[in-house]
Amino acid sequence: MAKFHIKKDDTVIVLAGNDKGKTGKVLKIVTDSERAIVEGVNMVSKSTKPSAKHPQGGIIKQEAPIHISNLSLIDPKSGKPTRVGIKKTDDGKKVRIAKKSGEEIK
Repeated sequence: MAKFHIKKDDTVIVLAGNDKGKTGKVLKIVTDSERAIVEGVNMVSKSTKPSAKHPQGGIIKQEAPIHISNLSLIDPKSGKPTRVGIKKTDDGKKVRIAKKSGEEIK
């Protein structure tokens, strides 16, 4: 299984595609296809039959998965896109850090 630099609940920016420049929170990671679902990004229209959840049915807008390579993590300090590094703390734990600022990513 692949290891990704982006995790659930991270704030990311879209680097390529129709939604280039948009930011959002990662809702879900789909590991087998190397994609992520980002809040408010890559919206598609889906037609649905009436159900208990959507009694009216019709066309609903929802997020479609976007490839991980088209996403970049946002630096918590500057708010700009950054690469992700791994650093060991004094007690031996591994933490993710932003390469631009060196700040820890929570």
